[in-house]
Amino acid sequence: MANKMLRFVDLEKSMPDKREADSRRQDFDEIYEDYMPAAAAEQAARCSQCGVPYCQVHCPLHNNIPDWLKLTAEGRVQEAYELSQQTNNFPEICGRICPQDRLCEGNCVIEKAGHGTVTIGSIEKYITDTAWEEGWVKPVRPLAEKPQSVGIIGAGPAGLAAAEELRRQGYKVEVYDRYDRIGGLMVYGIPSFKLEKDVVARRAKLIADAGVIYHTDCAVGETLAFEELREKHDAILVATGVYKARDMKAPGIGLDNIVPALDYLIASNRKGLGDAVQAFDDGSLNAAGKRVVVIGGGDTAMDCVRTAVRQGAEAVSCLYRRDRANMPGSQREVANAEDEGIDFQWLSAPEAFLGESEVSAVRALKVRLGAADATGRQTPQLVEGSQFTIKADLVIKALGFDPEDLPKMFDVPELQVTKWGTLKADFRTFETSLEGVFAAGDILRGASLVVWAVRDGRDAAEQIQKFLERKASRREVVAA
Repeated sequence: MANKMLRFVDLEKSMPDKREADSRRQDFDEIYEDYMPAAAAEQAARCSQCGVPYCQVHCPLHNNIPDWLKLTAEGRVQEAYELSQQTNNFPEICGRICPQDRLCEGNCVIEKAGHGTVTIGSIEKYITDTAWEEGWVKPVRPLAEKPQSVGIIGAGPAGLAAAEELRRQGYKVEVYDRYDRIGGLMVYGIPSFKLEKDVVARRAKLIADAGVIYHTDCAVGETLAFEELREKHDAILVATGVYKARDMKAPGIGLDNIVPALDYLIASNRKGLGDAVQAFDDGSLNAAGKRVVVIGGGDTAMDCVRTAVRQGAEAVSCLYRRDRANMPGSQREVANAEDEGIDFQWLSAPEAFLGESEVSAVRALKVRLGAADATGRQTPQLVEGSQFTIKADLVIKALGFDPEDLPKMFDVPELQVTKWGTLKADFRTFETSLEGVFAAGDILRGASLVVWAVRDGRDAAEQIQKFLERKASRREVVAA
């Protein structure tokens, strides 16, 4: 048991053991081993317990990171878990997939001082995995049942976080999702080498054990009318995420074997879950033996290139129009991809796709970074005469995601959207243009991180509770 903190002065940063690249290229298992208890305690003891915890400030959930690091260092792991789960409905998931290098760890005081960050994400994963093993994780039990009900559209992180928080308050909660499994993109969008699917299923079952009812294979607007849900429930939360793939214009973009990233990842994840996937089995969404080119530089692009390697691709290249320092995704994920043999073509952009009926190559141009735009990022500028060609049998477009047309999909034209297609809502109450209809997660803020979806879900649940309490009060006044 550690008896003091601030051990960064005599103890170096040490991540859990990572499997060798040659080994992990062969399967979809998670790449990091588990911390042993002594190692987790030692690494937690490196925390400086600073007066202004920037790790906590830069965590979207404002997790009580210094406190549960101290408890872990002292061997009080159950107390550390109890504290960590107070602010996070999915600590073991965030510990695995959050880009800590951009959030908590990237803003750690001792990291800024040159000592190497505290390994916050890995310790968070250790705490919660230990809690599951020891049986400390229990479903929420409300103190009293309430008569009102909430319908939640979308079983991703925002919807599930809101469901658990509302159930904690005693509301009846039903979740509706278009897919056949609960978890949204945590199941179908994120590869198992980052997040094994039994981790998500275990958490989804816990929420069901708390009394939340799931309706799968339920596409609102198709198999179930949106207005029917409004009549059934006292409040609605829309947490559908954003699934519409961004496209690009270029000669040859319509050739066969040029596919959206999400189609490719869903096929791979379904296959890993044991489903029959025709598009995978016939080879169209399977990278085995192919020369693969992925276009994009975010975490989804990294998921695609690393998936292609594991499927046995002959070669995998990634085209990104900015340099490595300006990658929008996690630098840790980029480093893992480099270890696994991905060929990164920095400062490159596709000009055309070549082939007869199927793509056979990508013609690209080199790029230089010009003046910064309104966001502060340097604007990519094509370099004339710098064309080069990469052979390709499969091209994957990982260009980001936009919202689907929900007013049309739900057949509710009065549901207002922003100019970006996200749902328009009061930023304080999360309520949309329709009374009693709220929004949370990516459908509200645009494509973002799981941890931000959890934050939105929790905040929306709090506002829904206030709305339902006001609604109940009005009924009592009328009844009196």
